[in-house]
Amino acid sequence: MGAMLTRDELALALGRAGEGDRSAFKIVYEATSAKLLGVCLRILADRQLAEDVLQDTYLTVWRKASTFDATRASPITWLVTIARNRSIDRLRSASPMRRSVPVEDAHDLADAAPLASDVIETTDDVGRLNVCLETLEDKVRTAIRTAFLEGVTYDALASKENVPLGTMKSWIRRGLLRLRSCLET
Repeated sequence: MGAMLTRDELALALGRAGEGDRSAFKIVYEATSAKLLGVCLRILADRQLAEDVLQDTYLTVWRKASTFDATRASPITWLVTIARNRSIDRLRSASPMRRSVPVEDAHDLADAAPLASDVIETTDDVGRLNVCLETLEDKVRTAIRTAFLEGVTYDALASKENVPLGTMKSWIRRGLLRLRSCLET
């Protein structure tokens, strides 16, 4: 299993790889190759073909790492997009005679499963949120989790904690501001 990197560490390694730093490229590969192989396998359903496409993916990453823009996408989203596009390209080129399907039938062909890139991104975001939540005071963290995950009203939370409603609102507001600040870094 690859090394676990934060979003910022991965972005930094991609930037260094774009400057020709082979050790940074190795870091990117080790941290992401298992996830990207999973993307390729899901699309191609053939391990050998998926491994070939994974190699093509990292050749593209090596050539284009300097174009990565962390303000436009997370590093893993950028990498997954490349792997997904390479896999689809390979799938298309492998079928010499594609049959056409009317656009009206597209809903029957759609895969209801979430995209791997969405799952990875969500997992990354949840991890970052949990890290940021841990920086809050216990009472504030508990109030935010209870309000937003369990749907408990501020009024009910204030009664439960035996504090005025205004105090509860202040705790949650200040906590949310701190969370936003933490998540933006």
